[in-house]
Amino acid sequence: MADMAPDFTLPVTGGDDVTLSKLRPSPVVLFFYPRDDTSGCTKENEAFTALLPAFEELGVKVFGISKDSIESHDKFMAKKDLTVPLLSDENSDVCEQYGVWKEKKMYGKTFMGIERSTFLIDGHGAIARSWPKVKVPGHAEEVLEAVKAL
Repeated sequence: MADMAPDFTLPVTGGDDVTLSKLRPSPVVLFFYPRDDTSGCTKENEAFTALLPAFEELGVKVFGISKDSIESHDKFMAKKDLTVPLLSDENSDVCEQYGVWKEKKMYGKTFMGIERSTFLIDGHGAIARSWPKVKVPGHAEEVLEAVKAL
């Protein structure tokens, strides 16, 4: 039996809130990424934006999540012409619930940050598939294939 996805309500770009459980019976893709307007995160958001019509055709909702503010998300979306709605988890509560808030190392420094991860949640709210430590190239396409297999 798959684990149930932790429910949450977070602010989303465009001025509303999104509550995960209220999206049922639509399947949902949540991709957690470290920071707006950095190279890998931009490429990942652009890849999901490019495939968004294909996800929507399948009735799937797609959201990006980081700790950046809604204001930061809005600027990032406008600057890069992104269409995937972005959720703001400024307190990292949801990141912690999904186990993506991790100790990371860069340039010899240790810090807490988001490990790039994606979750596919089925129409009943269960985690159908997860991708920890995502490598961006080809990832959005792989997620789309997994959605088709639901």
